[in-house]
Order: sequence, then structure tokens, then C-alpha cells
Amino acid sequence: MAADYSARQLSVLEGLEAVRKRPGMYIGSTDSRGLMHCLWEIIDNSVDEALGGHGDSIDVVLHDDGSVEVRDSARGLPIDIEPRTGLTGVEVIFTKLHAGGKFGGGAYSSSGGLHGVGASVVNALSKRLDVEVDRDGATWAMSFHRGVPVRFDDSEGVRPDNPHELFADGSELHKIGKVAKRTTGTRVRYWADPQIFTRDADFVFDQLVRRARQTAFLVPGLGIRLIDERGDEPVEQEFRYEGGIGEFVEYLAPDAELTQVWRGSGERTFTETVPVLDEASGHMVSQEVERTCDVDVALRWGTGYETTVQSFVNIIATPKGGTHLTGFEQAMTKVLRDRVAQNARRLKAGKDKLEKDDILAGLTAIITVRLPEPQFEGQTKEVLGTPAVRQIVSQVVQSALNERFDSSKREDKAASNTVLEKVVSEMKARISARAMKETARRKSALESSTLPAKLVDCRSKNVDETELFLVEGDSALGTAKPARDSEFQAILPLRGKILNVQKASVADMLANAECAAIMQCIGAGSGRTFDIDQIRYGKIIILSDADVDGAHIRTLILTLLYRYMRPLIEEGRVYAAVPPLHRVQIKNPRKQDEVVYTYSDAELQNLLKKLKRQGKSWVEPPQRYKGLGEMDVDQLAETTMDRDRRTLRRVAIDDAEAATEIFELLMGSEVAPRKQLIMTTSIDRERIDA
Repeated sequence: MAADYSARQLSVLEGLEAVRKRPGMYIGSTDSRGLMHCLWEIIDNSVDEALGGHGDSIDVVLHDDGSVEVRDSARGLPIDIEPRTGLTGVEVIFTKLHAGGKFGGGAYSSSGGLHGVGASVVNALSKRLDVEVDRDGATWAMSFHRGVPVRFDDSEGVRPDNPHELFADGSELHKIGKVAKRTTGTRVRYWADPQIFTRDADFVFDQLVRRARQTAFLVPGLGIRLIDERGDEPVEQEFRYEGGIGEFVEYLAPDAELTQVWRGSGERTFTETVPVLDEASGHMVSQEVERTCDVDVALRWGTGYETTVQSFVNIIATPKGGTHLTGFEQAMTKVLRDRVAQNARRLKAGKDKLEKDDILAGLTAIITVRLPEPQFEGQTKEVLGTPAVRQIVSQVVQSALNERFDSSKREDKAASNTVLEKVVSEMKARISARAMKETARRKSALESSTLPAKLVDCRSKNVDETELFLVEGDSALGTAKPARDSEFQAILPLRGKILNVQKASVADMLANAECAAIMQCIGAGSGRTFDIDQIRYGKIIILSDADVDGAHIRTLILTLLYRYMRPLIEEGRVYAAVPPLHRVQIKNPRKQDEVVYTYSDAELQNLLKKLKRQGKSWVEPPQRYKGLGEMDVDQLAETTMDRDRRTLRRVAIDDAEAATEIFELLMGSEVAPRKQLIMTTSIDRERIDA
């Protein structure tokens, strides 16, 4: 470092230059996440218009040249001159940081925009940006190159690399056509700057679909159409919902309903001290202003234990919560604690207190608040910081819940009792799980009375090397027990097909002997109390027959592990053994006969054809294993249990959301979608257990 340090060494970044120098400060990163954040900024500007009742449609087009375009039917950006700068409204919005109509000036009562930097940041980080505005009976247009207004020569097509020139004097908004007097709207198309974003940064269509669907739920009546032209065939999806967040909750819920969707809404006012420019003195002075906060909440409890709670401020998602989420959880805890205390004798709740997790188990909820100029933490708006919102949300939710619990309607009484029974059941399960954790979890079968009697345990206590085989039936146990390595391989035989936990309740699952045995052997609890650090075995291996029944049993076990012990799968600790279907004994007159195992009918036929070409013979007919019980000890050890020679398939979750959907589709209680899948998908009919 230089020894001297003077004012000459200070850098002063002006305007959009700061954005290009430090883009991460404004959009978080310069990979695909930052690229998508830029797109959200432009889309949210159109959504804010729809939120204010202007325009009911938004189109987002991903062009095949790498650009993206957002079109709306709102009021259109201002085209008149802003008096302080002498620039048109369009140029002010796209070139000036902290400029816009969302600072409480009356253009928006509530909006997702807060800092007035969204559009100008996107412009600064774009190689080219074009904006067109339909307003006052004409179409107005302006183009920018890395944030600077320019004229492009588009005589040979619209491209970001076309020749361009700066305006000689002042920049201007071009009038390029006429439209009907009442036709209004804005179109923004831009090309992200490769100097800023990483080479692999790309627009992720699936993320765009999720965000568009979410926004359509939050703004009832707004239609959002997505068009992806980047592939061989254009892909188009459109979203429009009239049911609002109540319909959103039903869409997000991962389990069968225990209650219908409960709605609560309300409006409260609060005062806030904000700095205001005093025109007389030219200084900022503190001034108290009155704000209005609208709260809308939808929730429902399901039969499962997973919690899905999403919060929004002016339709902007706040994934890390904030004061509105804190107020919601505070109200839920207070009301349900009071109600359980009032009914403690009937519910057999004892003197234990409900905790937040007991109440949130199986809950799906949406919390939305709308207020002018919310205080976020950072430009990415992940956390709401406005202090007064916590108490307002708490009051609204408490009022709505108490009204529901005090209702005299028969269906409301039944639903309220069901909720109280569920939260008390979760409380008891938590207390029981905590008591179990306080005891020694890692004991041998002889030392522990909690392990199933039919478990054939191993001697090693080193989790990194131990394996638990879940085998199908006692007949397979008879062969697997002597075939295993008793030092580190344990075996748990299962009687028949276990319970389908996708359809069953938690109580039914715990009451099922086979499900309970699996959980006791793994030893790490279940659901919210599952602790992967407490598992007794490093690998869980499903060993079932290579037939339809075996595949069904394997699917049922995976359903149990996915719903109640998902970290096992996420950590890559669940495997499916691959037993062979056939055993071919190749005759060898000089040496011992060679044995080859095949794993499918096609593989067997290919092997036999190969042997025939080579002039070799085999013992007829090749042995066909109908089940693991038909193998002798050496065969099972060699093909399925010996670490050096066996084949295992690791069970993985590439996309948790897609996995949840397919488990619900294949194993859930809805028959019609499953039938539709079987009828319309090219499934091998011989693999279906009919």
C-alpha cells in the first residue's frame, strides 16, 4: 500500500457509473440470480400499476437473441418534462438513481418499488435498452446504451451491437407512431451486458413461471403471459386467478386438508417519523405522517407436519420474513395457547405450553400487507423492517382467529376442535421426542428395549460403516442373515407391504407396526424432530424382490422416508439394492462352469445370443429368480450384499418440489390424476400390479 493517503486518491462515482462499478450492491450478484433480479425489477413496475387498478395484463417475452421484453397495458410512463432536471419522465426513470413515483408523492398508495433505482439499475447493466410508451394518442420511443441515451441504426434489424450515436445537444423522446386516444401502456426490451454478467448467466424459465403464478395469485384478475422463444418451439404459459390468496393457499398446501381455508383481513393506521425537505431552509426536517396498513391473511391446517408460510409486502415476497411475519407468529401462539389452556382438561394437555413449532406443524399460510413506503433491509427487499407492522398484523390475526374460535356455527366449532387436537398432539410428540433424545440413543439390540425384536443388528457402532437392510419378508431374512457381514450389516425384515403414509395420518403411521419398526431402528425420530446426527446406520438399503410387488414395497418405503425422514434422502444415505433376475450357468468342459447374472429379460436374451455366436452352451433353462428367497446364501451374498461385487442405486432428490408433486400424484388419495397418468403415459403395462 502507498505510504501517503490524500484527497487526490479518493474516487467519486457519479450516477449510473456506481451501479456498473458495484452491481452486486444493487442486484445481489452477477450470475443468473442477479439477471433474474433485473427482470423482476421491470416486471414489478408493471405489477405496481396493476395493483393500483391500471391495466390487467402483462406479457413477458424471452426472445431467442438473448433479450427480454416486458409489455403492459397500464397508464404508460410519463412523457412530459420533469421540471427540476428538464428531462422527460422516461429518461428520468431510466437514468437517474432514486427517481420515481414511489416516494409518497401520490402516484402510488402502495407499491413494491421503494428506492427508485430498479429501472435505472437495469438500464445501467444493459448493453442496450429500448422503451416504448403508448400515451396521448401516440407511441413514444427512446433507446439507451449502457445507461446513456443514444440513437441506434436499426436499418438491418434490432440488435445490441448496431452502430449508435450520442445526442448532439439534449436527448429526446421520439414520436414513432399513432395509437387510439385511450390506448396506453409501456414496452421495455433490453439485452443484459456481457461485461457485467457471468458467461453462464441465463434467464431461468421455471423461476419465471413460479414468480408469475405467485403474482397472479396476489393480484386477483391480473393476467400474466409468459413466452419463451429460445427453444425449437415457443413455450407459452398464462396465469390469471380470481380467488386471491385463499386460492394460493390451496395451491401451496402439500397435504390433505384438516380445515378449510380461513381468511382474516383488516386495516389499521400508524404514525411514522420521516425526513422531509424543507424548501424554505433547504434542510431535511423530521415530520410525523399517518400511514395506513392493510393486512390480508389466509391459512389452513393439513394432515401432515410440514410448514409452508410465505409473506409479502405490496406483492413483493419477503423470504426472510420481517415484522409482519413476527406479528403473525406472535398472534398465532397467543391465541392458541389461550384456547388450549381453556380446554386443557378435555384435550388432556397437562401443564405443558404450546410452542410456535407445534402450532405451525401442517400449516399453510399467506401473509400479505400493503402500506406506503415500507422499510426494507436492502434493495433486494428480503426482510420487512417497519416496526409498527408487527403489532398491526398481530391485532388483525388475533381478531380473526378469536372470531373463528368463538363462532357458533357447527362447521366452525368442528374445525376449531380439530385444530386444537392437532396442536396438542404435536406438543405431546415434541415432548416425547425430547425425552427420547435425552436417553442414550445408540445401544445394541440386547441393551435396548426400544428396538424391534426382529431386528438382526450388527456389532459395529461406527455409523460411517454400518448398513441397515430393509428386506421383504421372513423368507428373504432366512437367506440374508447368513449372507451378511455381521460386523457392519444389520437386517430388519418387513411383513408384507407397509402402510401408504401419503394417504394416512400421522397417528395411523405411528400405530403401524412396520413403520414404527423402521423409525425405531433408524433411531433419529421423524418429521420436525428428525435429527440426522442421531441415526444408527450410515446406509439404509431397501432389499426387495425384482418383481412388481417388490417395486411396490420399495415405493412404499421410499414414501415413508421422503415424508418423515427426508434428510436421509437429501444426504444420499438411502439406497435400493439391485438383485438379479436370472442366473445363467455357462458350461465349461475343462474348468468349473462360469456363472453370469442378468438383471432384465432383454439383458438375458442378449447374453444368450452372444453365447450362441461364440459356440458356448449353458444349463437349460436359465434360472429365473421369483424372489430373494430362491437364492442360496452364496448367491445372495455375491450379487446383493458383498460390498465388492454388489450394485446399489442411490436414491436422490434433484428437485424437491417436483418430487413432492409426483409422490402426491402416485401415492396420494386423489385417484383421477393417477388414472390419467397411467392412461396417457407410455408405461410398460407388465410393470403395473393389476
